Amino acid sequence: MDKEQPVRSVRVLAPTGMLGAGFPEATVERGLRLGADVISVDAGSTDSGPYYLGASRPKTTRAAVARDLRILLKAAAGAGIPLIVGSCGTSGTDSGVDWIADIVAGIQHDEGLDLPVARIYSEQNAEDLKRRLAAGRIRPLRPAAELQAETLDNCTRIVGVMGHEPIVAALEAGARVVLAGRATDTAIAAAYPLMKGMPAGPTWHASKIIECGGQCTTDPRLGGVLATIDAGGFTVEPLDPAAACTPILVAAHMLYETANPFEMREPDGTLDVREATYTALDDVTVRVEGSRFHVADQHTVKLEGARITGYETMSFTAIRDPHILARIDDWAALLRTTLRERVEQTIGLSEDKYAFDVRLYGHNAVLGDLEPATGAPREVGVMLLVNAPDQATATAVAKIANPLMLHLPTPDMHHLPSLAFATSPAETERGPAYEFVLNHAVDTTGPTDLFRIECEEAPAS
Repeated sequence: MDKEQPVRSVRVLAPTGMLGAGFPEATVERGLRLGADVISVDAGSTDSGPYYLGASRPKTTRAAVARDLRILLKAAAGAGIPLIVGSCGTSGTDSGVDWIADIVAGIQHDEGLDLPVARIYSEQNAEDLKRRLAAGRIRPLRPAAELQAETLDNCTRIVGVMGHEPIVAALEAGARVVLAGRATDTAIAAAYPLMKGMPAGPTWHASKIIECGGQCTTDPRLGGVLATIDAGGFTVEPLDPAAACTPILVAAHMLYETANPFEMREPDGTLDVREATYTALDDVTVRVEGSRFHVADQHTVKLEGARITGYETMSFTAIRDPHILARIDDWAALLRTTLRERVEQTIGLSEDKYAFDVRLYGHNAVLGDLEPATGAPREVGVMLLVNAPDQATATAVAKIANPLMLHLPTPDMHHLPSLAFATSPAETERGPAYEFVLNHAVDTTGPTDLFRIECEEAPAS
């Protein structure tokens, strides 16, 4: 019997930086013509805040996710290559994995596909983590403090961020579609090349560069990229001929979402690109060599968790009055002071029983005190965000603020100005508010022991 020939290279197609963000179907077709061996796509992020983890709700709409998945599933089936989706449902919770799996099942039924699917669940049990904490196996990642057991109890959801190993296990079990819970952005792309024996340095570096699809190209709007990984390094090229990869753009992606542009930690070690070189092979393709990977002495899994901080109600009004705008900081200070006084007078609530924030959009809402002086703004949108232990209290405070946000004059005005609420009713109840409270790493005994893998059996031939 002939021995299986060693794999010389692996081509990873990354169609977009976020499943549901959309991409031109023609770019995926081109990636298949270029010989893609696997399709990898991220479906999640912490960029949009803790709500999506805490509430276990997806950021993307079902229709957009289904549109992208239909293209990718048909492409994977037609080419006979795997499709890997990571951080399903935005935050990678168990329900997020099941949500994507349900969409996949519907598409497979509609399109007559029978690709075996694996689900990898990454939600963690607080009681199990407390045992690990007591055993000294959980430590903080800067700038987090030492973890307290009650913090784990207070989380509505906790996920572990998997590396490539659970995905490889699912592929080796026969899955053609892998739907992973929370995973590092890079693990999604790195799993198949590592399984096929590609070196860790080039594999992890290539996976970092293509994690956001076309962001390493001259026009990210035009779709994704294809990375070809081999024994000596990797090349990366855009999937749309109108875009290009350049050495600067490819190298610059190591600045994106990293604390150190020369290193990036994964569960099983650290990518080191200090000696990496970036060379333009032509007008659109870049070759990278010299990437290294240092295997860690201890495999770790990062934890992410969110808890409810209270309930929010929001109001938004607009100011066009030039007299107020010339004194906008004083007006905002007066609003804060007057609101605190009226809340205590009206419902007897002291400042420690609720919180609110006044944000001046068009003035300094984004940069705050760092905003350079530019003179009086032309118009300002005033957002009031109230947080309280229950929704009714948050809304009561916002309603007390209502006449102030409609008619509050500056002290030197002898009439009531008229400001402009953006909505009617003026108060919008936002429900529970969440915060991230876990930025800690667990020392594992095995790279898959925090994750649960469920594989469908391949259909009989």
